[in-house]
Amino acid sequence: MAELAFSTSDLARVRFSVSPMWEVTPSFRLLRSDSAHPVHRAWAGQVRPRWVAGRLERGWLGELIPLTGGYVPDFLNPAPAGPAPAPAAEWEAIRATPGDRVRHDLDHLARHQGTLGPRLRALRDDPYGPLLAELTAELETYWELALAPYWARIRAVLDADILHRARLAAEHGTGHLLGGLHPSVSWDGNALRMAHRKQPLTRTTAGTGLLLIPSAFGGPGLRTRTTPPDPPQLAYQARGVGSLWEARPAVRADTLSAVLGRSRTLLLTELEIPASTTQLAHRTGLSAAGVSQYLTALRDAGLVSAHRAGRSVLYARTAAAETLLRAASARSGPVPRRTRS
Repeated sequence: MAELAFSTSDLARVRFSVSPMWEVTPSFRLLRSDSAHPVHRAWAGQVRPRWVAGRLERGWLGELIPLTGGYVPDFLNPAPAGPAPAPAAEWEAIRATPGDRVRHDLDHLARHQGTLGPRLRALRDDPYGPLLAELTAELETYWELALAPYWARIRAVLDADILHRARLAAEHGTGHLLGGLHPSVSWDGNALRMAHRKQPLTRTTAGTGLLLIPSAFGGPGLRTRTTPPDPPQLAYQARGVGSLWEARPAVRADTLSAVLGRSRTLLLTELEIPASTTQLAHRTGLSAAGVSQYLTALRDAGLVSAHRAGRSVLYARTAAAETLLRAASARSGPVPRRTRS
């Protein structure tokens, strides 16, 4: 069992953050596994063909992220500077990692794995050269291919978890919040105890405060990062993950078509699953040129985002579109039955 002591100052520095990088490692590991995940099976079924086509399992991430769990270099999870850093801010923080930090983490990884792959050996030998930027570029490619098209949906679950726990803290205090994070975590008034952590955890090794990070792909266990002077990071499974990929209620086209137009509304409802222009044309019967024109209009309105996946571009609904569709679904009610005249 590990205990992390809290001073009054530490309690004042407890905060939440949504971190794109904390989703990269577990989602990549899930794609490498042959087993069907009970929650993320639908996501994996859509993403894995693109992931295989991109040969990402044979690149930097394949060497950095062990299949069966275990240590992942800490520099891949820089401390988020705010409540919801943009992915680009996290990539920049990784590119800016000091060379001695990179080398330290890779030595730690080698002790866990027994050896390093050829790419990581080269990076360890020259952590100040261009290889770290090359690694980060692959992270960006993976993000665009596997997570960015789904981020609005994932982010909604993570934000809902933070809202729920912030309400708990407001109503019952920070101690109640910390003690309820996970079955293996308890709070005794002065320290946070983690039953299954083998390594000691002190303020000397962990920094001040505490950064709580809800995760969609992290699974039921806890994950930690302790790299002073950064605050310790504690990633836990967000509430509501089990319903993340459930189909949303159907929306009657006429509730939105008066505002958006029939074709734009049709495309927006079809983007329950991110898709390319060609796929949308095939599914809707619209011409590819028409689909492209309508998607441009939806993108300009902030309702659709575009993400490169290999040679294709995938379009996905944004958080604003999800909110609009939920509101339309709530107002439309059931589809009326036809009656004979």
